[in-house]
Amino acid sequence: MKSFIFLLLLFIATKAEAQTSALNIADILYAVGNYSEAIEELEKVTKSEAVLLKLARAQKASGKTAAALNNYKSVLESNPGRVLTAVEYGKLLSSTGRLKEADSIFLLLAKEYPMNANFRYQMGLVKEKLKDSTAMKHFNLTILLQDDHQQALAKVAKSELIQGKLARAERLSKQGLETKPSNRTLLSILAQAYYFQKAYELAIEEFENLVAMGEGSEFIHSRLGTSYFHLDNFDMAISHYNSALDYENENHATHYRLGKLYALIGEYENSEEHLLQAILLKDMILDEEYTSLGLTYKFSEKPKEALTYFNKALEENPDNERAMFERAIAADSYYKDLETRLKQYQAYLDKYRSGGTRQLVKLAQIRVKDIKEEIHMQASVSEDK
Repeated sequence: MKSFIFLLLLFIATKAEAQTSALNIADILYAVGNYSEAIEELEKVTKSEAVLLKLARAQKASGKTAAALNNYKSVLESNPGRVLTAVEYGKLLSSTGRLKEADSIFLLLAKEYPMNANFRYQMGLVKEKLKDSTAMKHFNLTILLQDDHQQALAKVAKSELIQGKLARAERLSKQGLETKPSNRTLLSILAQAYYFQKAYELAIEEFENLVAMGEGSEFIHSRLGTSYFHLDNFDMAISHYNSALDYENENHATHYRLGKLYALIGEYENSEEHLLQAILLKDMILDEEYTSLGLTYKFSEKPKEALTYFNKALEENPDNERAMFERAIAADSYYKDLETRLKQYQAYLDKYRSGGTRQLVKLAQIRVKDIKEEIHMQASVSEDK
């Protein structure tokens, strides 16, 4: 009898040692990312709650989500009070598209623990996936429960930004950044809130912070370019628009802005290059681009080319007043015949005398008067001869 008891105890001890060894090996394999091998080790041992949880986590990590869900469910059925297990289960249900079940899990958790901000946030995420309009209510409740909840602040601040509620987007972003100044999402929202409020100096500071963090993008550099332009810092605007092209070289709007900026600083060859590229890339009405290119040729003292593009602008949009006025100026420079020059100004005045830009109309009227006087003088000289 004593021998039997001894053998039984030895067997139990050996089995326990084997299970402990398998669990230790499984833990090491899981820690280094060998999830399939960890699962094999865990399958060798008795399925306690702890083992089922280890299995579920390894199965989740290896993509065996159905098996993981079954094991999480088994644990919760035997022990419904395991809150962290319920959270893991709910998140996995949500990530695998079983949204109604996930919603039920987080609803129960939120009711049982009404002061827990994370449970409320997880409810918001599930509602968002369900396209339920109450999602934002849950994110706002999360912030009420925890005023520095980074993810909820980002959700609400972004929503406010999109809706044009810029002051609240700004406030919420700052609220989160007080706790975590390096939160890139909140920095981006804050920068955009400043940008759309036309607080360009403040917007530049935040966008430049993002660039310094390695977050440069076509979007950020374009916004920086526009901000510097509004502050009359054309060199920095050009620099950032060129950086934007490094990310997206076929962006029509960036080429167009660069073309206009280079013209403003007198670099007409660069202006011509980017405006021509903008024209090639745009598949809609091009009158603005043609007008800008015509102006570049005008400032480069190439009236023939300027005429060509002002005419193209008017073909695209016959109601482009600036193009029609500039066509008259270019014709005045290019043609020797006074009558031809006069006709262009008269065509402009016939259309815009009563409703056009006052300054342009006045300039055209002065030039018409001057040309008529020149024609009269030429006629008088011919009669004298």
